[in-house]
Amino acid sequence: MTYLALLRGINVGGIRVPMPELKVAFERLGYSNVKTYLQTGNVVFDAPGPAEALKAVIEDELSRTFGYQAYVLMYELAALGPIVGEYPFDRSEEFHAYVVFIGTPEVFEEVKALAAACDEPTAPGPGVLYWKVRRGESLDTPLAKLLAKKKYKDSTTIRNLNTLEKMLGR
Repeated sequence: MTYLALLRGINVGGIRVPMPELKVAFERLGYSNVKTYLQTGNVVFDAPGPAEALKAVIEDELSRTFGYQAYVLMYELAALGPIVGEYPFDRSEEFHAYVVFIGTPEVFEEVKALAAACDEPTAPGPGVLYWKVRRGESLDTPLAKLLAKKKYKDSTTIRNLNTLEKMLGR
């Protein structure tokens, strides 16, 4: 099975994880065809077993290897195409096109309801929240501040649609 691991909160706030070392950590776990994308913790790899079991092993390994509390969201790579393809907003140079990945159904429902109350372009997708935000405001909007709360640290991560398209070879 080919998986996508999205690491939360690396290479920001003092947590440094070099991509070559991240690749080695995944290979040390016995995973194959490991590729990293950008510096934000996007890893595509092949491994046997269910995603939830892999998630726990990866989080333990990364926490031990890099000395921080690792949070990973796991997806089958095949799910990424539909997620990217369903982005509902027009794209322009003035805005970032983001996908908020949300790891549990309970948190998804909570964040979806809170996002609907924000005056920002958001839309629910298949286990994700699509978000369009003006460039330069990604950290300052009500939704950005909501997603930065500690209670969502282990269950959400945000990726730019451009990054996701690169992972799909588009």
